[in-house]
Amino acid sequence: MAKLNTSSTDMSSNNNPSTGGFGGRQGRGHGHGRARGAIEKPKDFKGTLRKLIKYLKPYHFLIILVLFFAIISTIFSVLIPKTLGDITNKIVEGIGVIKNSGLAQSSSIDFGAIIYLIEILIGIYLISALFSYLQGWITAGITQKVVFNLRKNISLKINRLPLRYFDTRTHGDILSRVTNDVDTISQNFNQSLTQIVTAVTTIIGILIMMFIINWQLTLVALIILPISFFLVSFIINKSQKYFLNHQISLGKINGHIEEMFSGHIIVKAFNGEQKAISVFHKINNELYENAWKSQFFSGLLYPIMHFIENSGFVVVSVLGGWLALQGRTSIGSIQAFIQYMNQFTRPITQTVNIANIFQSAIAAAERIFEFLEAEEETPDTDHPIVLKKVKGAVDFVNVFFGYAPEKFVIKDFNVSIKAGQKVAIVGPTGAGKTTIVNLLMRFYDVNSGVIKIDGIDIKEIRRSDLRKAFGMVLQDTWLFNGTIEENIAYGKDNVSHEEVVKAAQAVYADHFIRTLPEGYNMVINEEADNISQGEKQLLTIARVMLVNPPILILDEATSSVDTRTENIIQAATDKMMKGRTSFIIAHRLSTIRNADLILVMNDGNIVEQGNHEDLLAKNGFYASLYNSQFVNN
Repeated sequence: MAKLNTSSTDMSSNNNPSTGGFGGRQGRGHGHGRARGAIEKPKDFKGTLRKLIKYLKPYHFLIILVLFFAIISTIFSVLIPKTLGDITNKIVEGIGVIKNSGLAQSSSIDFGAIIYLIEILIGIYLISALFSYLQGWITAGITQKVVFNLRKNISLKINRLPLRYFDTRTHGDILSRVTNDVDTISQNFNQSLTQIVTAVTTIIGILIMMFIINWQLTLVALIILPISFFLVSFIINKSQKYFLNHQISLGKINGHIEEMFSGHIIVKAFNGEQKAISVFHKINNELYENAWKSQFFSGLLYPIMHFIENSGFVVVSVLGGWLALQGRTSIGSIQAFIQYMNQFTRPITQTVNIANIFQSAIAAAERIFEFLEAEEETPDTDHPIVLKKVKGAVDFVNVFFGYAPEKFVIKDFNVSIKAGQKVAIVGPTGAGKTTIVNLLMRFYDVNSGVIKIDGIDIKEIRRSDLRKAFGMVLQDTWLFNGTIEENIAYGKDNVSHEEVVKAAQAVYADHFIRTLPEGYNMVINEEADNISQGEKQLLTIARVMLVNPPILILDEATSSVDTRTENIIQAATDKMMKGRTSFIIAHRLSTIRNADLILVMNDGNIVEQGNHEDLLAKNGFYASLYNSQFVNN
């Protein structure tokens, strides 16, 4: 992203490229991210899984260790009901001896054996808990390392992506990939990595133990299982569409509320309150319908499952009691079997849930890999020319450029600008004014032709070195959440307080800064609404002044301020432009009358060029633009 690559510029303006704007709004927007909660299915499950496995490859030994710990922990947890059943059998045996022989209870119940079994049970609990803790600890470490590497690669990728990528996508979509999708992998992958192994091991272990205890009871349990699966699948399929619609409605209502709050002044100005409320009620009703239906169907799942499970317990208890009376099984075995049966459906349901969670994680990974595999900007030349001392001469030679290949915005653009000249670029909306700046800064590369600085093709210069030669002041100011001093010093490292003050004084910003509550240490909030628009602009000018670049770009720097503030800003920019090559893009032609050269653009071409007096004397396109602003017909 150009903003992150440039140390000497203020690049927050994002006008429409089709109209000569910097960056482009056609694909931009606040965005609301992805709806959270709905299961998103990946387009290429296998391909994405292979890419994700590459990130896991350095930790293959730890993953094997985690799986081993998961199996050991599960095996020991499966032994718990059997051990409890053995303890019950020892007690029942002792009670049976008492009834048959009339001996004292203390001499009939084998407390030594029971205590021994309890010690074994405690040992099993501890070992199972230890291995479960170890697997969780290692898994969390692996997951966070993978997520750390993903975030690092995303951060590096952002700086390698061309501005075109950000112009054709909404902010919300990009932020969703960088934040929500990475978090989805972090949360879901951590759960699914070991739980699938644990669930499968538990199912196999419980089945083995159930068959060991009694095969007749096991068959009864297995007959009930398909009924559970059928009902669970039916309910999930029925409720899934309502959950999905619920998330869609939630996204709609969030978007509507954000739009209404961010544009509440416009809504009130055009008496749009009732319309906004009507739209809100419509979406709210959709949300209500989908919410209660999804919750109703999902709420049926557990009562039905409990009913089936309890019915199974009744059948097993009756059959087990009958087998016990015949001496074909023991009470402790029935107790253990019921515990196993109670545990049997949990890992099955868990496996279904984990499959959905894992699918969601892969879908998130797919979106991240799409971002990481996006086409990058053209790499810098292998043998760059280093700009030691930039004079500021700029040449455009036969330049053609279009944001879309089939439509050129700039056509055969030729102009030669001497070092130190003050150049104004004017023209109607869509003429290609700011596109010239985009090309000059290499935010975009020309389709054909050459742009030179001091006779050197800018493609032969590293982008970072090229952009150090420029300072930009744009119509839309960009200030970050920090102190005023930090904002002014943004473009230069190791800056002293005195240098910051000197830069602020040079652009007439020092006075208003000192009148603020904490002066240079006052923190500008996220929206920068604790200072005025004109004051923001002065800070961005001070930022550029501190960097002291040889070439300046002023893109509509005074278009959104009042006349008094415009005069202050104009004085600051005039002072800053002395001795520097300056490009001024302006709609207010009164601000560029003293320019050395005025380039008049229309439909991507230079239709006129010269100074203010010469162009007025020609009585051509420039004179028509000028007169439309200053002559009252």
